[in-house]
Amino acid sequence: MKIQNVFKRYEVKYILTRKQYLALRTRMAPYMKADEFGQSTICNLYYDTPDFLLIRRSLEKPLYKEKLRLRSYGAAGKDTMVFAEIKKKMDGIVYKRRISLKEPEAMDFLSGGADPLDSQISREIRYLLKRYPGIAPRVFLAYNREAFYGKEDDNFRMTFDDSILWRDYDLTLTKGAFGHALLTNGEVLAEFKTAGAFPLWLVEFLSKNQIRKVSFSKYGHAYQQITESMKKEGKRYA
Repeated sequence: MKIQNVFKRYEVKYILTRKQYLALRTRMAPYMKADEFGQSTICNLYYDTPDFLLIRRSLEKPLYKEKLRLRSYGAAGKDTMVFAEIKKKMDGIVYKRRISLKEPEAMDFLSGGADPLDSQISREIRYLLKRYPGIAPRVFLAYNREAFYGKEDDNFRMTFDDSILWRDYDLTLTKGAFGHALLTNGEVLAEFKTAGAFPLWLVEFLSKNQIRKVSFSKYGHAYQQITESMKKEGKRYA
C-alpha cells in the first residue's frame, strides 16, 4: 500500500533534563494518551548536496527552509514501507508532505529512478531533486521516540526523543541505529506539535520549571559536529 500524508502545524522544542522529563511524564498523565505506535526507534536518511547546502541555509534561520529525508520505523528490509518526506518551515509553521513506498523503491526514486506514484507529492519531491544537483543521502539519524496525543484534542501531540545517534557513513536504513551521540547526560528532546495554543496545564508546568523553548535541529547539530571534525582533520567538503 502506498500512502500520502500532509501535515501543517507549529512544532516547539525543549531540551529536558532526566528529572524534568520524569516530572513532565507524571504531570501529563491525566491529559495525554500514548500513541498506538508510541514507542519506536525512528531512522532517517537526510538528503543534501555535496556541500550541505540545504542544512547550511536552514541554520541561517531564513523565513523559508526545506529538508528532504527518508524515514523508517526500525531497521528497514526490502518489504518495509518507508516515508519519503519534504519538510518545509515558513514563518514558524511546519509543513510536512510525504509518500510511503517500499525501501528499495524509495531509494531508487530518490536516486533519480522512476516515480512509482506520479502523485502531486511525488512530483514535488522530484522537482526538489532536480533543483539541487548532486543531492544524495549525507547523514543518518536515529533515536528512540515516545509519542502521545491529547485525550481531549488529538491534534495536540507530544514526543520525547533520546539516544539520538548520527553517522555520515553506512548511509542506509537497513543496518539499524548506531553512530555518534548527539545529546549527553541523559537529556531528552521534547517536541510539542499543535495547530493552536498549548493547553494550560502544560504552560503552567513549563513556567513553574523555568523550561524555555530552544531552536534545535538534529540534522543541524550532526552537521556542526561533522564540520568540526573535518576542520580538525584539515578536510573539506567533496
